[in-house]
Amino acid sequence: MIRRALLAASHSGGARRIVETAPFTRDVARRFIAGETAADAARVTGRLTGEGLLVTLDVLGEDVHDKGRAETNTVKYIELLDRLGEEGLGARAEASVKLTAVGQALDEDLALDNARRICDAAASAGTTVTLDMEEHETVDSTLRTVHELRRDHPTVGAVVQAYLRRAEEYCADLAYEGSRVRLCKGAYAAPEAIAFTEKDDVDKSFVRCMKVLMAGKGYPMLATHDPRLIDIAEALTLLHSRDADTFEYQMLYGVRPQEQRRLAASGAQVRVYVAYGHDWYEYFMRRLAEKPANLRLVVRSLVGAS
Repeated sequence: MIRRALLAASHSGGARRIVETAPFTRDVARRFIAGETAADAARVTGRLTGEGLLVTLDVLGEDVHDKGRAETNTVKYIELLDRLGEEGLGARAEASVKLTAVGQALDEDLALDNARRICDAAASAGTTVTLDMEEHETVDSTLRTVHELRRDHPTVGAVVQAYLRRAEEYCADLAYEGSRVRLCKGAYAAPEAIAFTEKDDVDKSFVRCMKVLMAGKGYPMLATHDPRLIDIAEALTLLHSRDADTFEYQMLYGVRPQEQRRLAASGAQVRVYVAYGHDWYEYFMRRLAEKPANLRLVVRSLVGAS
């Protein structure tokens, strides 16, 4: 119930005004967000990569319905990738792009063209791009765009959300040689006919999807902080004789940082999802929805401020 309420609040203008203007909320949000500028993102990226971690960077600003904003977001990504290239970070850091940030809600072809420009910039910086998956209505469009981009940029990553009932089918379709696939639980609301709504059912779907990806010929990117799922993933690497460089774990910036470093120290590849930008509200609310216990951080900060 708390999760559903937080996801609903992520689309509420009234809730946005309250959270964005509440004392110290920004300080709490910085646990999950690297900052507001490309310089902030580059600084955090340099620190994390220096600690042996990989990074994927998300320029916040999704669900735009204005062509000008889509262009602005595209340019922000290109400038970020140029900076990564100049600072020699391309080998350890990639970009995560939400297609709704670059025009998907306006026109699929517009989003494809803008994403292609971002992929070109990534290639120049010596890195690549993963297309984030968003609301369930965008899944087919996003997968079509992945397919088109891979014609010229075969390393473009796809994302499968385990809470979707068709997740195992998507994984089977994507588990081919050279295909990079991030598997996550899913942080959006969806009807029960389309998505699992109970945590146990989502976890079971995640395991089924992991089995498909780890048995396939692609490159799985397992996005989870759940110790049980990480244990199962480690067992699957042994079962399928996967070397450490044939898959990776992914975790969010600010969530279980000690576990990120433990896994990296054990020889695993660990990529940290780092978001930054001024439009942090929706991303922040989804982080709270994924783990409502994080809501205590907000309440504690507000109490401390009063």
